[in-house]
Amino acid sequence: MSPSTATATATARTESPDTGSRLLEHDSTLIVGKSVSLTLGSDSLVIVDERASRKSDRDGCCGFLKSKSKETHAISLYNILDADLSPAGLTITYAKPATKDDVTVNALQYPINDEEKKNADSWVQKLLNLAYGDALRYKRLKVLINPFGGKGSASALYNGYAAPIFAAARCRVDVQTTSHMGHATELCEKIDVNAYDAIVCCSGDGLPYEVFNGLAKKANAKEALTKVAVTMIPCGSGNAMAWNLCGTGSVSVAALAIVKGLMTPIDLVSITQGSTRTLSFLSQSFGIVADCDLGTDDIRWMGAHRFTYGFLVRLMQRTVYPCDLAIKVVMDDKKAIKDHYLSYTQREPIKRDPQEIAGQSEGLPELQYGTVLDDLPSDWDVIPGETMGNFYAGKMAIVSKDTNFFPAALPSDGLIDIVTVDGTVPRMTTLKMMSEVPNGGFFDMPEVITRKAVAYRLVPREKEGFISVDGEKVPFEAFQVEIHQGLGTVLSKSGHLYEAEGPKM
Repeated sequence: MSPSTATATATARTESPDTGSRLLEHDSTLIVGKSVSLTLGSDSLVIVDERASRKSDRDGCCGFLKSKSKETHAISLYNILDADLSPAGLTITYAKPATKDDVTVNALQYPINDEEKKNADSWVQKLLNLAYGDALRYKRLKVLINPFGGKGSASALYNGYAAPIFAAARCRVDVQTTSHMGHATELCEKIDVNAYDAIVCCSGDGLPYEVFNGLAKKANAKEALTKVAVTMIPCGSGNAMAWNLCGTGSVSVAALAIVKGLMTPIDLVSITQGSTRTLSFLSQSFGIVADCDLGTDDIRWMGAHRFTYGFLVRLMQRTVYPCDLAIKVVMDDKKAIKDHYLSYTQREPIKRDPQEIAGQSEGLPELQYGTVLDDLPSDWDVIPGETMGNFYAGKMAIVSKDTNFFPAALPSDGLIDIVTVDGTVPRMTTLKMMSEVPNGGFFDMPEVITRKAVAYRLVPREKEGFISVDGEKVPFEAFQVEIHQGLGTVLSKSGHLYEAEGPKM
């Protein structure tokens, strides 16, 4: 259920006011204060408050008849952060919708008599079990804040909107600000993987990239990448990780999604350039997308519009990006890709159990296909690249807000989605492609070639240009990519799929 859903969907059961505070049928309803019932529905906590109206008790004829107000409202179980019994009574803390895109912490409090606390305690435990399901409660979070990302407001956004959510959910939080590029990699290379459940990146997509690569440098990289989830509070410009895993660009809603997030396996890919090996979680691009993203730093003052401007300028010039491309293709038929996507969605979710490899000292997996320096495997498909317009490979569906570029991408299917577009496609067709991405029509356009693969190699033919990995600039030279199924771990809402529309069936 969406975190903004707070409409009552069930009718609460009530009994006479003298029933006191006790559990009723199936332990689902608790009567507190003689006139308030709290009922656990399938997806909501339904509250019926029959306390006397504060305005007047004398609304009946001639003042002889008293009336009571009756208010019914519901709180989504997804929004329940905590519930606690103390000498003050029962306190239920939850994330209340504040605006269309934000939530804020709110609390309800009811008195509970001493003799009724045992039953109330049982009800509280059931509430929390329903509210969290398979999600880990009271998560131990290492929060990394990039003060330079986006508009430089990450610290203020975290403290104003995310920190209160984490505190209300009783997460144990360790906050640290990064001071330079690569700092997060340095920190995560040394991090104690037994001390935290997740690393929270308050940034754009650059910080998660550093975190994954820091964990990958550990001697027990496989254990580290499995035990510690990587997640994001969106404070940058693209925020793809937050859109895919949390379904939002809102700081407070993302914080709620982290609190309720499920440990989810995710494929990571190794990228080799020369003798250097790094990990990628999001995408790799070469051609017009990389050029527009990394080649427009001089007009950053335009904000998000700089990408559109750069795209149109290059489109009018009909720029091509010649390269040599070879792919270890698994499927290149769009119907087969759609069938694969549908089959994956209908499977039982793969549950991540970090204890399975606890204590192992394994590093990163061996490269099955070697590096870019090795001979090209003979069974790879060689793809003509003389007139390449755009090469884009992705492991997540959404690359930025409203840009579901890889609708068939799946978290842990062991495959990477590759999109290629020829640079000689008519300009009007290319413009139509841009407009078709938000409405889901891009995938089915005949000019859009889509493949699912386990590895590929790309060699630029020119001496200068741009290659982007997870939005970060890497050397403009040959690179090879190989996928590792389920190597990484993230926190997601579903525990199974991205928060994105799949390809149109």
